[in-house]
Amino acid sequence: MSHISFPIGARVSALFACHFFGFGLFLPFFPVVLGLKGLSPVEIGLILGIGTISRIGASPILSNLSDRSGQRRFSVMIYSLVGAGFLALFFLPGGLVMLGVAVIGFMVMNAPIVPLSDAYALDVQRNTGADYARMRLWGSAGFVVATLAGGALTSEGSAWLLVVAICGASLATCAVVMSLPRQRRDEHAAQADREDAPTPFRTVWFWPVLIVLGLFQASHAAFYGFGTLYWQAKNVPDLAIGGLWAIGVVAEIGLFAIAGKLAQRFDPPVFLFAAGAAAVVRWGLFPFAETLETMAALQLLHGLSFGAAHLGAVAILAKVVPSRWAGTGQGLLATSVGIQMAIGLSVCGALYDLNPDWPFYLMALVALAGTLFMLALTPLVRRRTEFG
Repeated sequence: MSHISFPIGARVSALFACHFFGFGLFLPFFPVVLGLKGLSPVEIGLILGIGTISRIGASPILSNLSDRSGQRRFSVMIYSLVGAGFLALFFLPGGLVMLGVAVIGFMVMNAPIVPLSDAYALDVQRNTGADYARMRLWGSAGFVVATLAGGALTSEGSAWLLVVAICGASLATCAVVMSLPRQRRDEHAAQADREDAPTPFRTVWFWPVLIVLGLFQASHAAFYGFGTLYWQAKNVPDLAIGGLWAIGVVAEIGLFAIAGKLAQRFDPPVFLFAAGAAAVVRWGLFPFAETLETMAALQLLHGLSFGAAHLGAVAILAKVVPSRWAGTGQGLLATSVGIQMAIGLSVCGALYDLNPDWPFYLMALVALAGTLFMLALTPLVRRRTEFG
């Protein structure tokens, strides 16, 4: 047995890094890989559409199953292992059906991994004082590295390497999570986590809060769906577009690096107000950015519009959902984001055809609405989280 023992914070960081490296290869590049396999755009859209709907539904179900079993780490290991097994079907003959099973199965098995990893990391923060945001930033770093490496793996002759790399990332996630210790619960938490203890899931106030938390992330729908196309239409070089995406994630990492200190001064609703204000400015000015410098300046706001929204939402759920059901709570947040993002993409697609600027103006209005709703709900949230 090795005498080298990495601190638990470093191991949780590695868990995020491994998973998000695989996700950073899959999300931007797998449609290209499917195209290289001979699938038409309609077939690619069908597979990814079914996979996305399945993923949205699977997230809270599989997260809740893990919470009920009390085996969060073991669940992440199994989901990662089975996900890699599904994706390995990519190499078998069978055409559209086999590729569909491979991709949809992989997406379903990956759905609960981030919510369960978040829940585990929040337990680590609670028990050891490790900084959740600093652990989570390594996921963003893994995603950036993957997007830089992925482009080189999507050529005609090496696309299979990208599939192997994604499977490898799943197996690495599996290995890292099994190196993690089981998290203990203190006496107060154990009392709150009793099987018969009330949870917020059956209360009326929880669901509007969950919807509003998802709304902040859904305000990015126009950018995720059409940002690259919009920039290409403005004749921004592909290399520069890649750099603009990277600037956004680097800004996110920067916020995560200092978020622990900020959280000592500001409570989670303040993070969400900052996120909403940044998103209103970012999307409201997005169509007016004509130079790379102004585009880059707006991309820096991603640290707040995405990063602060994520940290605020996760922190609120960590306070209002008992630790025993934390995976379910984070899974429900992922579903709230997924459903609203899907609606946003559909609406923005229709608007983009009419006028490419309009989806971004709509996102500014969505962010403003989220901020106003959060302002109205903040007294309730602070009461429930005992911040105020």
